[in-house]
Amino acid sequence: MKESDWKRFRKVKDIALERYCEEALSDVEKVLFREGGSFHEKYLSIYKLIENADKKLGLLFDGHSRSKAAMQLMLIRNEGLVADNELEGMSEEFISSTKPG
Repeated sequence: MKESDWKRFRKVKDIALERYCEEALSDVEKVLFREGGSFHEKYLSIYKLIENADKKLGLLFDGHSRSKAAMQLMLIRNEGLVADNELEGMSEEFISSTKPG
């Protein structure tokens, strides 16, 4: 992996992590402020949301290393957490090798 790809990947990963957390918290907010249901039901729903989001966060973002960078970027791109224009500065080779799907 080129040094320039590694440096840019670290920034892209930070952007994606913020987006992921924003989406997860938005889901929590929807449950918290929805009409109806008891507080206990909302609590249980939020607990489950956070538990699932945390597992997914681990799969997407844990283990910051060059050996995992391509796989992580592919997963992050597959989740729609980073736009193609945010990959500017990365080599075409790295971008094409991490294209989802």
